[in-house]
Amino acid sequence: MAATTHTVSNQAPPLLGYDVFGADRVLGEAVERHLPPEVLDGARQELSALGRSAGSAQAASWGARADENPPRLRTHDRYGHRVDEVEYHPARHRLLGHAVGAGLTGAWGRPGGHVRRAAGFLVWIQAEAGHGGPLSTTHAAVPALRAEPEVAAVWEPLLTSRVYDAGLRPAGEKAGALLGWGTTEKQGGSDLGASTTRAEPLSGAGEYLLTGHKWFCSAPMSDGFLVLAQAPGGLTCFLLPRVLPDGGRNPFLLQRLKDTLGSRSEASAEVEFAGTWARRIGEEGQGLRTVAGTMAATRLDCVTGSAALMRQAVARAVHHTAHRSAFGGPLADKPLMRNVLADLALESEAATVLAMRLAAAYDDGGEGESAFLRLAVPAAAYWVTKRCAPVVGEALECLGGNGYVEESGMPRLLREAPLPSIRAGSANVQALDVLEVLRSEPLALDAFLREIGRARGADHRLDAAIRDMLTELADLAGVEARARRVVERMALVLQGSLLVRWAPPEVADAFCAARLGGDGGAVFGTLPHTLDLAAVVDRARPEGTGAA
Repeated sequence: MAATTHTVSNQAPPLLGYDVFGADRVLGEAVERHLPPEVLDGARQELSALGRSAGSAQAASWGARADENPPRLRTHDRYGHRVDEVEYHPARHRLLGHAVGAGLTGAWGRPGGHVRRAAGFLVWIQAEAGHGGPLSTTHAAVPALRAEPEVAAVWEPLLTSRVYDAGLRPAGEKAGALLGWGTTEKQGGSDLGASTTRAEPLSGAGEYLLTGHKWFCSAPMSDGFLVLAQAPGGLTCFLLPRVLPDGGRNPFLLQRLKDTLGSRSEASAEVEFAGTWARRIGEEGQGLRTVAGTMAATRLDCVTGSAALMRQAVARAVHHTAHRSAFGGPLADKPLMRNVLADLALESEAATVLAMRLAAAYDDGGEGESAFLRLAVPAAAYWVTKRCAPVVGEALECLGGNGYVEESGMPRLLREAPLPSIRAGSANVQALDVLEVLRSEPLALDAFLREIGRARGADHRLDAAIRDMLTELADLAGVEARARRVVERMALVLQGSLLVRWAPPEVADAFCAARLGGDGGAVFGTLPHTLDLAAVVDRARPEGTGAA
């Protein structure tokens, strides 16, 4: 018997069937701003195709199924032989295959490659964030591998390939490969120098056998891993393949998979090395220096990934409130809700603009831009990743009880939100890395100051914030206890300078008032009521979705 007690009404339609890239004005402007004219049209076409896929019902289904069916560990086969394999749901393979096919592991060898990849990463991760881990570690491994040109010649084409070639086989037999990371140990955590894994040299040049453990090993079904171990000359970087050239399995003992808060579609494992063959990357004792570029590239992905989560959360909040009526009209038009949405939109836009500016600096590759990145990347990683969880949490609340229900997709975004900060190396480590650069690399500070100086005189609140920041930087005595305060100010000033130069006046005005001028509260929705908040919200509306 059919229920007749009510009809379903006043519900927002699903945010599906749209172009995630084309619906994002901020990202589209950044791509146009930073890409060379000769590649812009082709990049737009690629990104729109990826955006349509990311906004499709099919991608949404893949994301939900991958999250609902986490990986399973198989340590042994039916006969008792160790196999040490992880089984993934087919939806995860489809997500990863689509991403690899879109070039999201290849940025280092094409014009505008980092901007194009960062924009694509920001778009596609909105469909499901968990599989972004192996995309990031594969992309970021290239700088480290280039310390050994003959190794890079073999592996780099595989890592940047657009072919997703799943299954464990020798790298030489594959059309594409993925690389994971295994650096963290139980006793060390973020202190990578405390690694106890031992590396014993063999007779072959650059060949070693590793013995030890890794407490967190990402994407354990990858074709290879960058790991750190103690060689006779000190902490050293190694490339560890899962399968040896002769087809034999390298000893890679998976002890268990982590039961994590988010990223449930991807596996993170505890792994033991027992006479495991590895190839040295870089010189003995230079492990941290060898992986520095790789760590920086990973941090930029954490900024970009946070921007993606924020954008998707804000888009859903704006879409929902535009279609939901309450107290006599659309919820999005209510003054207090509009204030909340505008405040969230400011944070999302500032994160996107900053992520894309950093990607453009990678493409430039000049000495000044490289110096700028050494300071700006850890500062951005500290701040943007810390803002992600509050933004997503507030956006979820805009949907009310509907947002707290798994089917809305918002809980999955909220579970993902803390991870970029942890993956980037923890907020304290990022803040301390900024201090180390300030102390040891004056050229980096010069480049940072030149960047923010391009906006000087455009807004009095930004000018005052720059002066306050310089006062903080002039006194580095006892600075460790106030490192978070210093880095927060640096990141906010950098975001403000970019928005003043490139964002519409209503966005720059609101950001400078609330984030730099002190005219905002500790929670979202406390912007000055005199600002043009309707224009800020309209800019964040996902275009082409029917939202009013």
